Amino acid sequence: MDMTLLYWHWIVIGIVLMLAEIFVGSFFILWFGAAAVVIGVVLVVFPGVTTGIQVLSWGLLSTGFAIGWFRFLKPLSTDKTKAGLSRETLLGEIGQVLSPPNGEKRGTVRFPAPVLGSDEWQIISQDSLNPGDRVSVVDVSGNSLIVTKA
Repeated sequence: MDMTLLYWHWIVIGIVLMLAEIFVGSFFILWFGAAAVVIGVVLVVFPGVTTGIQVLSWGLLSTGFAIGWFRFLKPLSTDKTKAGLSRETLLGEIGQVLSPPNGEKRGTVRFPAPVLGSDEWQIISQDSLNPGDRVSVVDVSGNSLIVTKA
């Protein structure tokens, strides 16, 4: 049986593989699909390429795309910031009470150096606090810090 792959076969295979990536989420199948689309476009320009060369080229191109992604492009997209680590950044910080919490009213604490862009924060505490007391951050509740006496 003689099998002939036409340019549109490769383009359809490529699109199906790229759509499958939506459900897999590994960002790996995408490169097999991209290689298939490239082979389809090459076949538009050079329609006489044999099926064996097409499949071999697709395999090499897929491997090259995948290696290129994991070796060169993916490391550029890693997040090296500390965004989203606010809770971990605040825990254990020591500050001085400016105004103690009173009933439903939240108090205020000042840190010696700005923490996450601010040196004054609202606080909640179960301890009886006075202005000037040193407190340690034990948790975060919304935009307020939960503190205990240090």
